[in-house]
Amino acid sequence: MRRRCLLPLLALLAVMIVAPAIAQRRVTPVNTPATRTQSRNDKEGDSARALERRRLRSRPVSDEPGNYLMLDTLTGVQWFDSTMLPKAPPMKYPLLHAVNVSVNLWDPVMRIFGQHHGLIGFAANVSLHNRYLPTFEFGLGTARNKPSDMNFTYRSPIAPFFKLGADYNFLYNSSPDYQFFAGVRYGFSAFKFHVDDCTAPDNYWGETGSFSIPSASVTAGWLEVGLGLKVKLWGPISAGWGLRYHTILHQSHPSSGDAWYIPGYGTASSSLSGVFNITYTIPLCSRNAAVADTAVLSAPVLTR
Repeated sequence: MRRRCLLPLLALLAVMIVAPAIAQRRVTPVNTPATRTQSRNDKEGDSARALERRRLRSRPVSDEPGNYLMLDTLTGVQWFDSTMLPKAPPMKYPLLHAVNVSVNLWDPVMRIFGQHHGLIGFAANVSLHNRYLPTFEFGLGTARNKPSDMNFTYRSPIAPFFKLGADYNFLYNSSPDYQFFAGVRYGFSAFKFHVDDCTAPDNYWGETGSFSIPSASVTAGWLEVGLGLKVKLWGPISAGWGLRYHTILHQSHPSSGDAWYIPGYGTASSSLSGVFNITYTIPLCSRNAAVADTAVLSAPVLTR
């Protein structure tokens, strides 16, 4: 009888001792940042492995518009693999690559062949990654023209002009010795002009009279867009050619009439002008540094 009573008491005592320990483990689970990160890593790892398995059993196909897709040979489902997107090539050259100083010989050469206006221009730009070239131009212009079929002489004293803009080099990851670029400029000039030796016949008296149009001050601003090419001649010396289209944005209109010539722009009736530059390049980084940067950019990235 005592044994029968003792056994239930021992069982009840054992339950009372073990139950709190089990309840304690359930009430206070282990939930630390480390366990949460491990859970996320497990999920990402599972997703990466599943994507790799799907990629291995798929083959590339293209739809009617010509888009490239992947065909899952197991399920027959077409899907898009984002790793197939073309990646933009890395910048091969450093940010501050070089400084270029140029002299524009277009007007001096054209004056040899009979042009009656223009003088000379200069330019300086900074090469950023051998891709972007913010540019500042300035120069001097003058004009003296007496048309053979007209009865006057147009004169414009030497006056400055300024241009501000930028070029874009399409061959930015190729050798900087050769560039093909497009550019845009805003130009401005403040100048004077006057007209002398104007003659007018007097039909009544049969004599010819002469007079002059007094000097007028003019300001003008214009927009230029153009294409150009630069090639290396020797050492730091390069030659460049270009063609520019320009249009007047604003211009003052004196009472004596509009100007025939605008410094830096050319004749007001012309919408095209040329460029012939001789350029001296000052490198801002050594060639070895550029090669090292290229090696770093082209090296594979290893991840854990």
